[in-house]
Parts: sequence; C-alpha cells; structure tokens
Amino acid sequence: MKHIRNFCIIAHIDHGKSTLADRLLERTNTIQVTEGQMLDDMDLERERGITIKSHAIQMEYTYNGERPDLKGQKFVLNLIDTPGHVDFSYEVSRSIAACEGALLVVDATQGVQAQTISNLYLAIDNNLEIIPVINKIDMPSAMPDEVEDEIVDLIGCDRSDIIRASGKTGEGVDDILNAVVERIPAPEGDEQAPLQALIFDSVFNSFRGIIAYFKIVNGVIRKGDHVKFFNTGMEYDADEVGVLKMDMIPRQELRTGDVGYIISGIKNSREVKVGDTITHVARPCAAAIEGFQEVKPMVFAGVYPIDPTDYENLRASLEKLQLNDASLTFTPESSVALGFGFRCGFLGLLHMEIVQERLDREFDMDVITTVPNVSYMCYTKQGEVKEVHNPSGLPDQTLIDHIEEPYIRASVITASAYIGPIMTLCLDKRGELINQQYVSGNRMELNFMLPLGEIVIDFYDKLKSISKGYASFDYHIDGFRPSKLVKLDILLNGEPVDALSTLTHQDNAVSFGRRMCEKLKELIPRQQFDIAIQAAIGAKIIARETVKQVRKDVLAKCYGGDVTRKRKLLEKQKRGKKRMKQIGNVEVPQKAFLAVLKLD
Repeated sequence: MKHIRNFCIIAHIDHGKSTLADRLLERTNTIQVTEGQMLDDMDLERERGITIKSHAIQMEYTYNGERPDLKGQKFVLNLIDTPGHVDFSYEVSRSIAACEGALLVVDATQGVQAQTISNLYLAIDNNLEIIPVINKIDMPSAMPDEVEDEIVDLIGCDRSDIIRASGKTGEGVDDILNAVVERIPAPEGDEQAPLQALIFDSVFNSFRGIIAYFKIVNGVIRKGDHVKFFNTGMEYDADEVGVLKMDMIPRQELRTGDVGYIISGIKNSREVKVGDTITHVARPCAAAIEGFQEVKPMVFAGVYPIDPTDYENLRASLEKLQLNDASLTFTPESSVALGFGFRCGFLGLLHMEIVQERLDREFDMDVITTVPNVSYMCYTKQGEVKEVHNPSGLPDQTLIDHIEEPYIRASVITASAYIGPIMTLCLDKRGELINQQYVSGNRMELNFMLPLGEIVIDFYDKLKSISKGYASFDYHIDGFRPSKLVKLDILLNGEPVDALSTLTHQDNAVSFGRRMCEKLKELIPRQQFDIAIQAAIGAKIIARETVKQVRKDVLAKCYGGDVTRKRKLLEKQKRGKKRMKQIGNVEVPQKAFLAVLKLD
C-alpha cells in the first residue's frame, strides 16, 4: 500500500491538463501517444477540445529523484484527468473524493483564473496535498514569475514547491512524477477490516451491463466475491475485478488503496448510485463512506421526443446517460403543446448542449428542448410553499402571496480594462456589486449577487464577448430572495402555448413580451386566416402582433357594375375566414422555441 499514489489534475478550462496527462502517460511507458488528448475518447471532446468526463488510468513509475530512501523503488500511480469547465464541476468533486493529492495546473500565459480557485477550494476541503504546476512555459507570451507570485498568494506555498513544466515539450514531467511520489501521502486504510469501497463513476456496456469504478478504502476484494451495494441493498457476484489502464485489465484481487472496476452483470441503471459503498455480504462494514454531496441542478429545461412514440426510448436513453453523467437529473412531465417528455436538470447551458448532442449521437434520439429556466419558491396566501420548475406549475395569480427566486454569488476575474462593460452587464441583469479587489498586476476580481434566472440564457456568452474571452466566471448558489416575478403567457388566437410561457421580472416583462411577439411573427408561417400573437400577464394583454392571412382576390371577376356586387363578395369571404378561424389550428415550428434564447 505504501507504493500507491492516487492523484488528479485540476485546472481552469484550456490550461493544458489533458496534454500534460499525455506526457505523464508517455514518460511512464503506459501507452504510445499517437494523437493529442489520449484520455478524451469521446468524439465530442475531440471536436470541442474540452474534457467532459473524468478519466482514470493507472501508471507504473520507478522513482529516480533525490531521496535515497525511495531510489529505484517501483510505484503505482492512479491518475484521474478532470474537466475544467464550471458546468462539469461535479465530475471534479467525485474525482477528488477518490484521491489523496492533486496537481494544480496554471497556464503561464493566463495566470490564476476563477475555476482554478473554485477547484482548489474543493481539493482543500477534502484535505488533499496540492502540488502547484505552471504549464506552457515554452510559450513566447509566458510570464512564469508573475504567475508564481499569484500561486504563492493563493496557496501560501514556497516558491521552490512550484514546478515549471510544458505539456507540449515534456519539460518538467520527471519533476512532477517525483513530486507525486515524494509529497502525496500513500492511501491509509486497514486491509484486515471489512471491505469498504467508494463508487466514483460508472459506465454502461451493452454486452457486460453496468461497470462501476471504485476506490478501496478498507479491506480486499477478490474475483468471485459475493458483494452488496450498501445504500441500495442489492447483492451481486463480482464476476470480474481489475485495474484501469487504456483498457480494463482483469486482476485476481484488489487491495486497500487500489482504484479499479467491478463487473457483476447489473442490468438496471437505478441500482448503481455514484457515491455508494461496496461491501461483502458475509462480513459487511458498519457504515457507508461519508462525504459525498448530492448534485444540485442549476438550469431546468423540458426535453420532449419529436415523435411521441419515442417516449419510452427517451427514458431508457436518459437512464443510460445518467450512469455516465451523474449530474443529470430528470423527472417525467407533460405539456399541452408537446405531449409527454421529461423535465431535466443541468449544471449549466454548456452541460445542456452536451447532453442534447450525446442523446443525438450515442442514442439516435431526436428531441425538442424548451426554454431553460430555474426553480422558484412560490408562497401562497394559505401559507403553503411550492417549488416551481415550470411556469405552467404556478398557482393562480390571485392565490400567490409572493415568489422567491434563487440568487448566486458570482466571482468574475478579468483584466482591469474590461471592468466598465462587465459591471454594466451585471447591473443590467439586476446584479449587486459586493466588492472588487486586485488579484495581481492589472487583474481584478469582482464579486456580484445575481439572480440565477438572469444568467441561464446568454450571460456567459455576453461576458466572453465583451471581455474578448479574458473574463473567467464561477458561481455558487446563495439562497433565495423575494422578487417581483410575473408569469408571461404567449397566446396564439387566444390559446396559451404552455411551452413558450416564462417567469420574468416585472420591470422586464413588457419589453420581453414585445420582443417575443415580434420574433414569433417572423417565424410562424402564414395561414388562410389572421393569427393574433399576444403576450399577456394574467388577463392583461401587453403586446400584440398579427400574422396576416393569405388572401385570394375575390373581386377579380367584377370589372364593372354596382358597388353592392363587390360588397356582397367581400362579406361572403369574411364569413368564410371567420369560420376557418374557429376550426383552424396554428403549428408552432421548433425554431420558435429556440428563438427565445436568442432574442437579442
């Protein structure tokens, strides 16, 4: 056990974690690196150049550093490469739970950014040993000395502890491996105690069922053992256990401190919960492993199959996707306009986009996604509290006492040149500035209180464009506050379309309603009768647009004679249009649901 080291790599997005992981794999002769980012094996990750899933891999390394007591000894290093984007922070928290140390990678050209800080706090909360690494020092625009100052301010370590490296050239990789062996503690645990293993991830394999990845905290697991999952209480036989290299390598037994996988022919995805504990049936442990928080979704959207008969297939696809991405949550719901579907919870807009792409690519599902929104607390006059995810679930306006909406505490780190436009953006979104401080040089950190509902649609994109990509953004939920929210309905010929209704702030409602009506007028095709598009708050209409009817010229055959002949024909046409309007219905194209996201 004293020759095992479990560690992960944490950093802001685009700071070179996956490239550095490639160099570590190459240096320990684990694999031949044939193309960049070997651990990012999803097509989507390759295309976008981001890590979406954490990846665990085992390396073997013979120490050749300066400590004589360790010289020439062989060590097993379990590495987990983690995502850097704020939407996948739950992946990072699960990886951290399976480690004793972390490499904190900072880009030499960009310095410490928001996600670096939040991932660092996650690691410190779990008492991990932190090894700071400055990456990309071969770049012409690198500023290693200034970045070293920032890291010293942030962690309070010595300058000599910071390793300078380059994921591209491989410089400093030996120093990193030696530091992992010297500084990160070996896992602690008792091999004689009853088995306790923490599940930190799982994948679905169509031939072998569900494969769970775990880290053993106490005890030993052998092939063929009769085990049970502590929280669900289900019992299985361990058909195969082993370690994770580029492929799964079977072993006869895994001991305390090892990271590995178990295949036991589990077919039902509800039986495997990330954060559960594996133990033996004959000699179970007394309690489950603590310290695993439930995921909190930030953004909710309805996902509906385009073909209503695909409802059950969509459920099965979401369950399989949830195994691989534990931060996705979903519950069934129905809509008048779209039929049966699911209300899904995501960690952010990028997460929502990735889930949509994966449903399409991996499960061949065509889906409609409604406008994203957040959950509100609705207090009625009878004193009841109701959690509302969907504007159609709101009680009648006369029964509502007040509504509370979720607020976040946001931290934006940017160059001082962009502070003016960023403040304007945040204040336009009903934000309050809490404080601002210099991080180092000309970089400032701004802290805001913002309503979550204002940032779910396009805040992040706007922030990136006004700061030319140099602002980094991170946030956490900071409770609920009362707010003057109103439900904005869109009516087509007097019929509400529930999938287009939104909850919005009273001050923005009129302008938002007007822009919605104008946009829908462009997108809804013309019919044989007039279509009235109205925005309403309760019974009050606040905006209206009309899609004009397609008309036939009934007067073409009147080339003379009395005016009463013309009037008679026009009256006849008018009656026909009126009858058509009573029985006609209006189709809303999918583009109209997505148009709300791009209203500006």
